[in-house]
Amino acid sequence: MSTSVVLAILVTSLATFLSRFLGAVTSKGIKETSKLFRWFNCLAYSTLAALIARTIIFPVGVLSDASYMSRFIVVLFCLFIFFISKRNFVYPTIISAIMMTLLSNYL
Repeated sequence: MSTSVVLAILVTSLATFLSRFLGAVTSKGIKETSKLFRWFNCLAYSTLAALIARTIIFPVGVLSDASYMSRFIVVLFCLFIFFISKRNFVYPTIISAIMMTLLSNYL
């Protein structure tokens, strides 16, 4: 491997683990019921929702070959699976990959 690739991996790993370490160290002083914590929680969920919506509505790459209808069918079905599986993320993730493969190949 190139030296720059190894250096990039090291720097990004250091940044990731340093921020996680600092988060673990400082987490004892944060109250989950505080307004600031709830605001950051809402911000994180809204950012995630926006990214998912962008991926569904304006896909890039291979997903752009799939129709809007198949993407929305997969999302709605996986939301249903998510709620009946007691908010488990594993089942909808696996089922969405299988459904997108089947729908894009056979529809």
